[in-house]
Amino acid sequence: MKVHYECFACAASQCGKIVEMGTDDLELRKKGVIEAAKLMANISEDSVPAIFGSEVFLGVYKVIENDDPFREYKELSNRLAEKVVSDLEREEIDLKTALKLAIIGNVIDFAVGYSPEKIEEDVKAMLREELYIDESEELFEALRNAKTLLYLTDNCGEIHFDRLFLKKLKEAFPHLEIYTAAKEGPIINDATVEDLERAGFEELGEVISTGTRIVGVPLEGVSEEFRAIFEKADVIIAKGQGNFETLSEIEDERVFYLLKAKCRPIARELGVPRGSMVCLRHR
Repeated sequence: MKVHYECFACAASQCGKIVEMGTDDLELRKKGVIEAAKLMANISEDSVPAIFGSEVFLGVYKVIENDDPFREYKELSNRLAEKVVSDLEREEIDLKTALKLAIIGNVIDFAVGYSPEKIEEDVKAMLREELYIDESEELFEALRNAKTLLYLTDNCGEIHFDRLFLKKLKEAFPHLEIYTAAKEGPIINDATVEDLERAGFEELGEVISTGTRIVGVPLEGVSEEFRAIFEKADVIIAKGQGNFETLSEIEDERVFYLLKAKCRPIARELGVPRGSMVCLRHR
């Protein structure tokens, strides 16, 4: 997905939040946003928002001398989401509901100003909504015939819903070899390998790094190990907008997107109303 006109303002807004969360030093905040402005001058019509934004954010991190300004937000998101999922696991949840919950979890996103304290009430409300695009049966059929699944995670907090979904997938398709991928290091509120390990993902399969801190899956920047697993996977489940932004640039019918269209550019690309939940195969 190439940059839309709204992406520039979105990146600038996030940089403002980064400096405020990352330091109390007003001089460093000023230097951070000035650095952001310089880096954003490199935007072009061919820029991919997730990649362009990540490069800007990492530049700001360096200037404000804080390599993980979202740490507290991520810890809160994980703590609250884990409690909600723990409560849900006491109920009889089928595979389709678990998939829907994984998509619902995608709402936990600092980039859209989400307050994780609302998780429990929002989950209950969104469970009553239908998926705007629902190709889940096609996904499940692909998994029946697959040997290897690569699951690309997105945000902290959300990963606890992913874990519930993967647990149900493992029960339904015990033959699957599962790889779950996260970022090499912190970038906004995205999950890292360390986050997945702390959440117990190793019980469900092998946890791997994309080999980069860039949001999504920038195939030109991932590690050789990740690229090898990406190439051999029979099915790829890509969670969230960042993974969509990067992978929609390639032609690959192995990819299924699970996400909530939280911004106008994503909704425009998908041809759905903003706020829609989708399970969509790459065409």
